Amino acid sequence: MPQLAKGGKWVFGWCVVRLNGEIRIPPVAYAEYGFQPGESVIIIRGSRRSGGFGIGRPAKLANSPLGSRFIVHATLGADGQVTLPPEAGVQPGERLLSVRGSGLALGFLQRGPIYEEALNHSEIELFMVA
Repeated sequence: MPQLAKGGKWVFGWCVVRLNGEIRIPPVAYAEYGFQPGESVIIIRGSRRSGGFGIGRPAKLANSPLGSRFIVHATLGADGQVTLPPEAGVQPGERLLSVRGSGLALGFLQRGPIYEEALNHSEIELFMVA
């Protein structure tokens, strides 16, 4: 898992959105955030600057200011996949950058300076739903 710049975000990998809106969460991120197959998670809006969204566990987000960014609940699949609703604002074929967020939610970026820097790093792994 590379860190793009000294003191910068840690990156788990690129995640490609399937036609049905499904993505695969990188296994290291899945484990780090303590996700479990069949678990209900909360999808929250990302920042204006980076777009995208975050995925977090309800218990972690319950008393967090991030909870105000709530979009929808989703259920994690057995292989670390999650189907994103239209409200997540992603398009099929889009590449999202999975990053270590605040510890409350796993981030998926659509744009911004971190995303742009990641484009220069060929070592970042690509994750797709099998």
